Amino acid sequence: MGQSIFIQALGRPATTVTCAMLGGIYGYITAKGIGYDQVGLSHEKTLGRWEIWRIVTAQLSHVELLHLLFNLTTLWSIGDFEASDGFAAKGGVAYYVQMSTILLLLSGVVTLALYHVLGVLLKREQYLSVTTVGYSAVIFGWMTILAVSGSASFSVFGFGNIPMYLTPFASLVLTSIIIPRASFIGHLSGILVGFLVATEVLDWLTLWWLASLLAWAAAFGVYHMVRTGRLDVPWLRMLHQDSGDIETGSPAVHIVGGVLERR
Repeated sequence: MGQSIFIQALGRPATTVTCAMLGGIYGYITAKGIGYDQVGLSHEKTLGRWEIWRIVTAQLSHVELLHLLFNLTTLWSIGDFEASDGFAAKGGVAYYVQMSTILLLLSGVVTLALYHVLGVLLKREQYLSVTTVGYSAVIFGWMTILAVSGSASFSVFGFGNIPMYLTPFASLVLTSIIIPRASFIGHLSGILVGFLVATEVLDWLTLWWLASLLAWAAAFGVYHMVRTGRLDVPWLRMLHQDSGDIETGSPAVHIVGGVLERR
């Protein structure tokens, strides 16, 4: 049995690494006593406080063991695609990383957009404080991609197979039953982004463009953290030539006669 699992792991390296990463992050979160509020995705914290990093931390984090095991099992079942001949034709591991990254980032953005519509436009204010965690949106996105691409069936935890086109919706219902606290909006966001990927709407997001957008997003995030005093990078503070930092209250740094002066 162990040898069989080992051989499967070698045949799906990207899935194996992802499962190990999610398990490792769960172990760290559990050891540190980190909860939903510290890593989760919510409209109130992500947009209200501009903690954009939550789009990433929320989806890579699991606070409950049952949620983690459910996601790992489902992700491993989807990994059959990685061991197929069609996977190599699409680009292999690079394709897996590219699509998973797109699903992770865009599903987070879509989730926030839906929370904004529900909470702000439709006045359902409870959606502004809902906090979600877990890799489920990416998994639901992959299910949708495989369903649209014509994959025949999906193994349900090894007990049987269901038609692939029913998988995203069957899993949506099953997850809601097994894990009542699971985010319906988050899972739906994964399905929507999965359809965009599968219908080639996002084909322009190559690895180069994706890396470029991530670099700009990271630069903006660091700049914002410096401006709000959450990150101290002195050489970035020197770029401000105004009378002071309005957001942090820090005095501006000026160069006078080759000497740094604070005003």
